Amino acid sequence: MIRLSRRQLLLTSTAAAVLPRMAQAADYQEITWDDLIPPGVPYSEIIGNGEMDVMNDTWNPVFDENGVKLNMALDGMAVKLPGYIIPIDVGTEGVTSFVFVPYTGACIHVPPPPPNQVVFVTSETPWPNDQLFDAVWVYGIMSAKLQSNELAQMGYEIEAEKMEIYEWT
Repeated sequence: MIRLSRRQLLLTSTAAAVLPRMAQAADYQEITWDDLIPPGVPYSEIIGNGEMDVMNDTWNPVFDENGVKLNMALDGMAVKLPGYIIPIDVGTEGVTSFVFVPYTGACIHVPPPPPNQVVFVTSETPWPNDQLFDAVWVYGIMSAKLQSNELAQMGYEIEAEKMEIYEWT
């Protein structure tokens, strides 16, 4: 029979509690925006046409089936994705939900990216208002699901577990 001192027992139980979290944090798969397009669908085939709504002065994108095809292999995966924030819910402490896009100004300019190039992100920890124009890494579990709001049609969703400035290397 193995006997452990109180100190050994405490250290062992602490390690058992901390190690799974450390392993989970290291398990984020770094992906790119190209990974959001299903395998076999060329990028050139996801860009759709659209039409101008002159009365409302808006552009209504029309995406073909390739623009709304999602990479279902990413559904439920812990990912790390770089991109840019287009704020939705903004408070004094920062942004808690936003549209995440591959390049600055997407969704504000026309034509917007297709849904499989747009991610809806929510975060319990607000992203600072003074860093809205910086490139950002978002870490979290990816969900593949089509949805839309007043800004965009989105193909994916991430509940951010962590966010940080993207460092150019």
